[in-house]
Amino acid sequence: MDLGLRDRVVWVSGASGVIGASIAEAFGAEGARVVVGFHLREDAAGAVAARVEGAGGSARTAHLELDRPDGVREALDELDPPWSDVEILVNSAVSWPEPSPAAFDEIPLETVRASVETNLLGTLAVTQQAVASMRRRGWGRVIHLSTGLVEDGFAGSTPYTTAKSALHGLTRTMSRELAATGILVNTVLPGYVPHGHEPAELLEQVSRSAATRSTTSPADVAALVTYLASPRNGAVTGELIRADGHFLTRD
Repeated sequence: MDLGLRDRVVWVSGASGVIGASIAEAFGAEGARVVVGFHLREDAAGAVAARVEGAGGSARTAHLELDRPDGVREALDELDPPWSDVEILVNSAVSWPEPSPAAFDEIPLETVRASVETNLLGTLAVTQQAVASMRRRGWGRVIHLSTGLVEDGFAGSTPYTTAKSALHGLTRTMSRELAATGILVNTVLPGYVPHGHEPAELLEQVSRSAATRSTTSPADVAALVTYLASPRNGAVTGELIRADGHFLTRD
């Protein structure tokens, strides 16, 4: 199915990661112009850009610092049109707090603040910048990446789930404010996507927790994201959509 994404300008933050890379490549297979956003892994971002082009799209890389107020604007200023004229934004970047078994009342506020600064305020900053060009066009798509841990709860995840929870509220509000302008906004909640370094027993435990008895494939997440971001989607907005094989979180 042709999703109508050829030559659309797509920004994917966190595109050097497993999920972000798969999403970028999926847009490349649709013939899109993909800006591969990265923070630290420039070599990995370059490799993703090459795969995007190999899949049939075109690509540029962009250094995005979501924890700095000017970081997003600097990235946009580095690229000339059409690359700076964002039509589709996928917020896949994530900052993981250090693993901690501490309960919410034991977590230092600074740890929570740092997670909110990047995972929420950084995402909001890049979205505000991107939506400006979408408004001018009268068309656009925004996809946030989140987690089912927000809905299920998970002990020891206070900094991360606090920031991602706010994204869910932002999705609903953005949808109400932007839908009439042709901009649709949704959040996708992937399940556990293997990164290639997990012990076999962990993957087995995770698989048992899903109704599908499997972990989440990054390709499955990418397929959902590309549909939601395409002109084929004309009615789905303001939704939180799980792509996790009906995963049941357990402590």
